[in-house]
Amino acid sequence: MANSLLTAVAVTREALRILHQKLNFVGNIVREYDDSFAKSGAKIGDTLKIRLPNQYTVRTGATLGAQDTSETSVALQVATQKGVDLNFTSADLTMSLDDFSSRILEPAMSVLAANIEADALSMYKDVANSVWNGGAAATLSKVLQGRKILQDHLTPSNDRTALLNTQDQVDIVTDVKGLFNAQEVIAKQYKEGYVGRTAGFDFAENTLVPAHARGAANGAYTTNTTTLAADGTEYAAITVATGTGTLKKGDVVTVAGINRVHPESKADQGVARQFVVTADYAGGGGAVSISPSIILGGAKQNCIATATGATQAVTVAGTASTAVGTSLLFQKEAFAFATADLVMPQGVDFARREVMDGVSMRVVRQYDINSDRFPTRLDVLYGYKTLRGALACRLHNN
Repeated sequence: MANSLLTAVAVTREALRILHQKLNFVGNIVREYDDSFAKSGAKIGDTLKIRLPNQYTVRTGATLGAQDTSETSVALQVATQKGVDLNFTSADLTMSLDDFSSRILEPAMSVLAANIEADALSMYKDVANSVWNGGAAATLSKVLQGRKILQDHLTPSNDRTALLNTQDQVDIVTDVKGLFNAQEVIAKQYKEGYVGRTAGFDFAENTLVPAHARGAANGAYTTNTTTLAADGTEYAAITVATGTGTLKKGDVVTVAGINRVHPESKADQGVARQFVVTADYAGGGGAVSISPSIILGGAKQNCIATATGATQAVTVAGTASTAVGTSLLFQKEAFAFATADLVMPQGVDFARREVMDGVSMRVVRQYDINSDRFPTRLDVLYGYKTLRGALACRLHNN
């Protein structure tokens, strides 16, 4: 039988196939591919601008009240390069593609996919919406509480995923095993130990979802809300006057008297608006950076002040200095992952670039005459960004 030599096209496409099937977070969010990064003489830098939906106020009565359109966007930087470097012998390259996949590509792509996925999952720290249940098992009721939060934020009902850590997966399967489910869902629970689709979510399990280590803040922080104007000003920080202990990026806080509003009618929803801390804070008096911004008026209004005062309490969710498990409910458009073409080198044994489902990968191989080997590199250039954090909700259990 003649040798079956592996080509650049076969290697790259097979590597992408294996990488793609292992990314169950990145595989369920918006994926952008842009080859304009690598166009010779016309590069756009390393940043994509992604436009967000416009927002407007509603007029009451017959008098015209024209308003300007102020478009907003988020910047998605494609600047992280990761890859796997391999070294093939001449004998290795006579294998079939199936052998090559199982022996070489499978373990290489597994570790690369895990690193990319872990990077992207750090976006959970951008999400303010959250259900806190530390020290207790995950239940379907907590998932439904998260679903309510998404509904209250007018999250589209399609393409919703519940990405569970392994302990939450155990708890949820145990909790729903006695409930009515379609036969194929019950079969998955019994045979595979996981939930298929329920409560409006496609459930998936992921070992890379990180626990959240809450800061040491003692809950005694206060802020003056009498200075907040209801004219559309966006307050991206809370000025705290007292309190000790650190706040960590990803901690969730609420402010007494600041409730969230319906995204369209702007009516008080009767629930404290949650804010996520966007940068570590050392403690004491100062400005704590938050997201979303506090906006008490205008087209972008997201809060209402039901009470104001000079010493309104700032409450931190969770238990001080305690790590808690994290799972994530999200709609596809909450997050984005983007890849771009890397430059193709000249004068090598072979080089090939392929794109599959929004992921661009480059493989380059060269021959080393001294060792009769073929050092090979597989690279992905990527970036990720939280587009609309309101379309996601964190679950913290156990």
